[in-house]
Amino acid sequence: MIKALSLEWQKAPAWLQNTLLVLGSSILLGLFAHFAIPLQPVPIATQPTLVLLLGVLLGSKRAPAAVAAFLAQGAIGLPVFANGLAGPAVLFGPRGGYLFGYLIAAYLVGKITERFPNKKLLTAFLAMVAGNIVLYIMGASWLSTFLGPQKAIALGVAPFVFFDLVKIVASIQFLRWRGWS
Repeated sequence: MIKALSLEWQKAPAWLQNTLLVLGSSILLGLFAHFAIPLQPVPIATQPTLVLLLGVLLGSKRAPAAVAAFLAQGAIGLPVFANGLAGPAVLFGPRGGYLFGYLIAAYLVGKITERFPNKKLLTAFLAMVAGNIVLYIMGASWLSTFLGPQKAIALGVAPFVFFDLVKIVASIQFLRWRGWS
């Protein structure tokens, strides 16, 4: 049965495969909204790490497209943002820099992984760290317009560094399980 589905999938046109991967990934991002620890003004969420992992797996075109679809879902009111929030107020509120940063981080991680397509774990790790730094910069910069720079770093970066490193290491273990070396 699975073999037959795999063969049928391979026969599908590339545009259809890409569309389904992008939409499926955007839905997966939304489902991860409920795996978050509520903090103010920004929760500790699994979505940023999933964005980075999608960058590794989908590349610099499909990963940002999945993120854009995810952001559109949230903008129209689907509860896909961390802790089930939704709407333009979330996009343009204190969390907005992180959410829009997902686009750039997904692109960057995808581009780095495409540049070194040998499926090396070190490449994936470094790409994900670079993407996470982009998220910190974008998120804290945006957050600083609400709280000022010092509070933005204290509340929007410092509490996340350890957890983000743990999540990236877990992602690397997932890639190892998927055959990366």
